[in-house]
Amino acid sequence: MHARADQRIRVTLTLNGRERSGYAEPRTQLCDFLRHELGATGTHVGCEHGVCGACTVRVDGRASRSCLMLAVQAEGRRLDTVESLAGEEGLSDLQQAFRRHHALQCGFCTAGILMSCEEFLDCVADPSEAQVRDMLSGHLCRCTGYTGMVLAVLEVARTRCEAAVPDSQQENNDV
Repeated sequence: MHARADQRIRVTLTLNGRERSGYAEPRTQLCDFLRHELGATGTHVGCEHGVCGACTVRVDGRASRSCLMLAVQAEGRRLDTVESLAGEEGLSDLQQAFRRHHALQCGFCTAGILMSCEEFLDCVADPSEAQVRDMLSGHLCRCTGYTGMVLAVLEVARTRCEAAVPDSQQENNDV
């Protein structure tokens, strides 16, 4: 399909579990499409060069910089933004841990960091501090110094690992 630069194309995707559609010019960045066309304003736009990580979303389960992807490339794909983390019962375990460990201040970078952390925890169930710091090195935060984020991710990993162990196995480990 060939489109003029000013032609708007219908883009349909699954956003946070719901099918959504909107219109975008072929050159529209995914982050701008999400914010301005679909109203997913939790996705922040920082550097627009893929360096800062503020715009990180999950595309088909993988953390991706939405400023480096065009909206038309998201056609038919599954996207999750920070809005997908909290459920009807409230904040996710990761969001709660960020709150407990004061892992955010201004909050501008937090949405992208949370999305990377979720993917990381899906892939690395029991990370070391060094692994968490390495993952976070792909994000720029001017406020926190990252220590609270590291503590939050490690706490969530530990809690999720403990929850995954059957009760009978935990009792054997306690003896």
